[in-house]
Amino acid sequence: MEKAFITAWEAARAKAEDLGVRMRPVPPEDALKTARRSLSGSRLSDGFNALQRCGHLELSLEALVIDKRFTSLFTDEEANEALTRLLEAGYRFR
Repeated sequence: MEKAFITAWEAARAKAEDLGVRMRPVPPEDALKTARRSLSGSRLSDGFNALQRCGHLELSLEALVIDKRFTSLFTDEEANEALTRLLEAGYRFR
């Protein structure tokens, strides 16, 4: 499950970069720790605002966190924070 999350996050960052949104690379061994740290603070994830502006929040860390494939990797608090950020940004669920 963790490997699938890391792969999905790497793919999302690559797609974001194709859209001109630059995000810092995250070493695979630090991916979950980095994701959890991002969700525990008040700062949005790297690239969130740029992804919002170009209409691609589905590529954000927050969207991955609430993806049912990966919810078991995160606490309810982390998932709720991700969902709140997405809803406040006007994210449209498909």
